[in-house]
Amino acid sequence: MLVSQFTYLNEDPCHHDAIEKLNAETFGPGRHARAAARVREQGPHDKALSFVCLDGVELIGSVRMTSIAIGEVNAYLLGPLAVDRSFKRKGIGRELLKHAIHAAKATNTAGVLLVGDEAYYAPSGFSRAGNDVQLPGPVDRDRLLFLPFTEIKPMELTGKVRFCTV
Repeated sequence: MLVSQFTYLNEDPCHHDAIEKLNAETFGPGRHARAAARVREQGPHDKALSFVCLDGVELIGSVRMTSIAIGEVNAYLLGPLAVDRSFKRKGIGRELLKHAIHAAKATNTAGVLLVGDEAYYAPSGFSRAGNDVQLPGPVDRDRLLFLPFTEIKPMELTGKVRFCTV
């Protein structure tokens, strides 16, 4: 299967249950205790910047974006990004990532923050964020990544990460 054989759409309320099931299968029961999840629970994700991938009518992938502030810098928090295990390694995650980044670039924000594997996200322009970025819980600093849309340097980011409306 090629990535072009799938349908990519903005998330719709009708996708909610399937996304929750996919995230539970992908990340397990401890997913709500993670630092990024603590930020996401402060407010709703932005459906205009959140996407799903469908194989026919079956939801097989999802990515969400939540508006945040990092100190005084407005940005987005990407995640969770999940793909059904039966469809892994087909480029679906990268395509969902591309859609989300493209949509976020059209906003007036400094960039996108995420907690993830640098080897996976670096080809899309993400690099390590500064040690002074504070999430509401412990996080592996090597996995805290930022993609700038402005001249801000990821290592210079500083401040608490919190939900805010952009």
